[in-house]
Amino acid sequence: MSHDNKDNKQLPDPKEMAKTYAEVAQRASKLIGEHMQRQMKKGLAAPQDELGLAQAFMDMMAKMLANPYKMAQAQMNLVWDYFSLWQHSMLRFMGMNATPVAAPAKGDNRFKNAEWEQHFLFDFIKQSYLITARHVHDAVSNVQGMEHHDKAKVNFFTRQFIDALSPSNFAMTNPEVFRETLKSNGQNLVKGFNNLLRDIEEGDGQLRIKMTDTTAFELGKNVATTPGKVIFQNDLIQLLQFNPTTKDQYKRPLLIFPPWINKYYILDLREKNSYIKWATDQGHTVFVISWVNPDATLAKKTFEDYLTEAALTAVDVVCPQTGEKEINAAGYCPGGTLLGTTLAYMAAKKDKRIASATFFTTMLDFSFPGELGVFIDEQQVASLEKKMSARGFLEGTEMAGTFNMLRSNDLIWSFVVNNYLMGKDPFPFDLLFWNSDSTRMPYAMHSFYLRNMYMKNLLKEPGGLTLAGVDIDLGKIKTPCYFISTIEDHIAPWKSTYLGARRFAGPVRFVLGGSGHIAGIVNPPVANKYGYWVGSASLPESSDEWMAAARQHEGSWWTDWQTWITKLDDAKVAARDPAKGKLKVLEDAPGSFAKFRLDMQKK
Repeated sequence: MSHDNKDNKQLPDPKEMAKTYAEVAQRASKLIGEHMQRQMKKGLAAPQDELGLAQAFMDMMAKMLANPYKMAQAQMNLVWDYFSLWQHSMLRFMGMNATPVAAPAKGDNRFKNAEWEQHFLFDFIKQSYLITARHVHDAVSNVQGMEHHDKAKVNFFTRQFIDALSPSNFAMTNPEVFRETLKSNGQNLVKGFNNLLRDIEEGDGQLRIKMTDTTAFELGKNVATTPGKVIFQNDLIQLLQFNPTTKDQYKRPLLIFPPWINKYYILDLREKNSYIKWATDQGHTVFVISWVNPDATLAKKTFEDYLTEAALTAVDVVCPQTGEKEINAAGYCPGGTLLGTTLAYMAAKKDKRIASATFFTTMLDFSFPGELGVFIDEQQVASLEKKMSARGFLEGTEMAGTFNMLRSNDLIWSFVVNNYLMGKDPFPFDLLFWNSDSTRMPYAMHSFYLRNMYMKNLLKEPGGLTLAGVDIDLGKIKTPCYFISTIEDHIAPWKSTYLGARRFAGPVRFVLGGSGHIAGIVNPPVANKYGYWVGSASLPESSDEWMAAARQHEGSWWTDWQTWITKLDDAKVAARDPAKGKLKVLEDAPGSFAKFRLDMQKK
């Protein structure tokens, strides 16, 4: 009798179930109707292949079929691995230990649940998938005679296909989801469907996967909390100066150029991992550019405008605000690309106000753009330009979606499982709050950036670009520079950033940090994680040669940078209070530009 009562307690409330099902049905019906109306307005024309995938895959198949012997060999290898898996599984079924035929790669979190290994059936499903995935990817990767860009495109999207078909992404083949479905009588799937409908609704008909609880964070309250003031504003930027935390500060102020494709507060997430707070505590007078989130009125703003109205203007403001003739500057990713361009412009003008430059994961030579290059060719850029021309800007979610695809298992499918299969709400996480705070880019500027940096790679060419009447030549830059790149960077591969570091005429310290594009940079000394490598100051032609001679150090590159920059000049002055500067305070940090969120706006 007690057993029956226990079972009854596990059953969901019928009234709540009916209410939930009714809500799901109503929302689903509404979304389907809205979707049909949108399709009718668009017409029934077949969608264009904007990525050029059809032709690339057709070429791959033609090349593959031209070598039937190699195909047969690949098939036999697959059959042999499946035979080995069958033997392994039979031994496991009989209770004997056996070495796995296929195992997940290190860091593959899809199969971290113990049941993937302990349960005979789920272990078989996992290994079967891994064997198939490896053979499919190897078969595609080893096709000979394809054009390089098409081959990279086929490899990338084959991997996306393989990742999408992982058994971890399906309710009946994921042991954790399967167990939760039995336990909750399927309520996890109902809740998950509700979450799916919510994300489609909030995406205005497009699926916008919710990665974190955005209501858990507020700028100035629990993220972007370093106190400071907005001391300048124009169409493109707000300039923030942060309050001092030391009695005196270094004579040279520090001006940071963050990436315009994201908000500046990646460098000011929380007090314990804020680079801005840490630099201020070391005695730097820290300024940072906060970029506008542009709308159609700024469609014609060019890369040249970002040089003159943002970078050079910021230097023009920082110098009189502090009374200094020399400053230190730092740029992150495309912010670093802009900084490098600015240095070249100033070198041509004999302007020496930037006395040192630091580059965080910055490409100046785009010869090897990594997997981002898959999305950049004439067909895709022309299609993107057509969209941007109609709107006046690149929608921030489109760029964010591209970056997420580079790490789809971590940034897409893990949330599909959590939100839609497990029926859970995403966990509050400050980094993902920042990551979902997407920003737009003006049409003219972004088109110039894609075509002249990525496609034509003109920044590395002496005089390849002319901006504001000045020929841009990185080779004329004699400013001492510090390059920090990261060994696992999937956005700005370190071997590509290394090529850019060799373009300068002045002394360059190249440092390679552990981890990736974000974690490797936002790596405070108190965490004592990842470490970093320092090699020859002469920067040999080959990045592999540099790495072979490099020495690994424990801790954070932040302390190495502090030693480097203070050796250049460690003169001190009385602490500078932005509220007592020459410029009128406009508002408190983080400022209205940073606080403006696209996903909080009414449609």
